[in-house]
Amino acid sequence: MKNELVVIDTNVILSGLLSRKGQSFKILQGILQDRVRFAISVPLILEYEAVLKKKLDREIFTDEDIDAFINYLCKVGEPIKVFYLWRPFLKDPYDDHILEVAIAANCKYIITYNKADFKIAEELGIRAINPYEYMEAVGGLI
Repeated sequence: MKNELVVIDTNVILSGLLSRKGQSFKILQGILQDRVRFAISVPLILEYEAVLKKKLDREIFTDEDIDAFINYLCKVGEPIKVFYLWRPFLKDPYDDHILEVAIAANCKYIITYNKADFKIAEELGIRAINPYEYMEAVGGLI
């Protein structure tokens, strides 16, 4: 799984920015060190931006900070164009675009804290794993 293209759910990005202690933060460090390859799409980036601007402490993270972070993700992420929509497929319609990126990018993994929401994606050969499982799979070498 090392250096394999993955999709990172918004909850993992948010968690990594909220605390430096967990596996989500290590994944963000792996992105910075060019050790985590991740797929992005326009809808996914827009979701990242909207959630971060809504849920991060605005006294700590300014619009400029969040915009710079989003721009960095756009720069280092692998842009994927989705030509075929799989909606509705998942129980939560807000997760369908994440699945669509994983399918279009031929990813085997979606890193998320909501594994149950993506359980049915296994029928398509895509496994939802949490950040701890991802770090374990890559040997913690991030």
